Amino acid sequence: MTATPDLAPAPTAATPELFRSVFRRHAAGVAVVTAAGERPVGFTATSLTSVAAEPPLISFGIGTSSSSWPVLSGAAYVGVHILGEHQQELAATFARSGADRFGPSTDWSSGPEGVPLLADVSAWLVCRVVSRVPAGDHRIVIAEAVAGSPSGADRPLVYHQGRFTALRD
Repeated sequence: MTATPDLAPAPTAATPELFRSVFRRHAAGVAVVTAAGERPVGFTATSLTSVAAEPPLISFGIGTSSSSWPVLSGAAYVGVHILGEHQQELAATFARSGADRFGPSTDWSSGPEGVPLLADVSAWLVCRVVSRVPAGDHRIVIAEAVAGSPSGADRPLVYHQGRFTALRD
């Protein structure tokens, strides 16, 4: 089979807008990453990735302009929470700039290593930060899981086309 150039859309220069537009079409699981600081911090992440099983490593990206970055940049441990489809509002709270993320509407407690742990999530990990790798205006954080629980039985929350949604059968 040969590609027919006149049937394909004309390529567009890779701008931040094009990049965002392309990745809106990529469905991703939704997680919330938390860390302890003077006040706890957290943010919604769709960049969570399993890196290795031996040792158990994960990675996620965080923008250096994020309000959570000053605490995350020095945190020794982070909490990683996999959200269920019923947690769209929680995901939106942790994604919204200026939101009171650990206010009265968020059920959480202090977990291992003092990491803030969110209640009623599908699964969680507490991870020791191993590395922070510069990547443009972000940092890729690599962390090793030290504790966790796959306690929830929920279907996953998914981010696609700029909104939180659920899987369809």
